[in-house]
Amino acid sequence: MNSLLVQSKERNNHRGRLDIIADILQASLGGTRKTYYMYRCNLSFRQLKFYLDFLTRKGFICAGDSDGKNDVTVFEITDKGKQFLKVYFSLMDLMT
Repeated sequence: MNSLLVQSKERNNHRGRLDIIADILQASLGGTRKTYYMYRCNLSFRQLKFYLDFLTRKGFICAGDSDGKNDVTVFEITDKGKQFLKVYFSLMDLMT
């Protein structure tokens, strides 16, 4: 059955919600601005806003100021987000 899941994933290049969440959380390591997310995760601003709001509400990322010099918001992954990534990658390893 694992080979069926891997084969269907290889044929379907579309990312699911969990894949997008994992991409955003990975990009959040070290602090990230919205523009970087858009390019790194290949998301529109509308999609990005949805996911950042969702991940912030669930406690996977938190928002803060970059360095106090300007009003740029930087998002940082939380311990809960790191735990999600660990479990996500463990599941991906099981499917290969």
